[in-house]
Amino acid sequence: MHDIETPSPWMVRHAVYVKPQSELLDVACGRGRHARFFAARNVMVTAVDRDASLLQPLKTVQNVRTEQRDLENDPWPYAEHSFDVVLVCNYLWRPAARELLATVKPGGLLLYETFMAGNEMYGKPSRPEFLLRPNELAQWVYGDFRVIAFDQMPERGADGKPVAMKQRIAAIRNLPEVEGDSPPATPEPGQSGDPAKPQ
Repeated sequence: MHDIETPSPWMVRHAVYVKPQSELLDVACGRGRHARFFAARNVMVTAVDRDASLLQPLKTVQNVRTEQRDLENDPWPYAEHSFDVVLVCNYLWRPAARELLATVKPGGLLLYETFMAGNEMYGKPSRPEFLLRPNELAQWVYGDFRVIAFDQMPERGADGKPVAMKQRIAAIRNLPEVEGDSPPATPEPGQSGDPAKPQ
């Protein structure tokens, strides 16, 4: 079972790209481990989840605004280019992927981490609709974002044994009409899988 209290190392690692006073959207925030982490860094967090009971403890956290929403059954509620940072952890709803990506401002940051194909060997989620395909996140952002880091590999427990298959990306939305924009970067040394072009 994945940790529901400690911030993901991937999110912590890339927090250096998130400036104080940035507007951050935490999608399907759950118990708010990332909302709390970034709020403590003076980031303005909008924490959204459909479970009101999970949101309740966050209502008293400074720099956090909670919103109860059903992102799977209602229209996507956020305007294009409305957040400096969009963060998603352990959640996948492909029908809203295009709108979710569009929510990131030009020059803004996407932080995304969730389970991928192969996770069925370790437990849930195991259904294909809840598992990313190989290179899928890189394909989503290709052409519109500059990839800072990307990986897809087993997540290991304290004993070093694989406990899940995860895919992760950190990417910055391109600024419009800027000459000399560099193309999407390849993963950092030691990361698996190049960002893939769309099929």
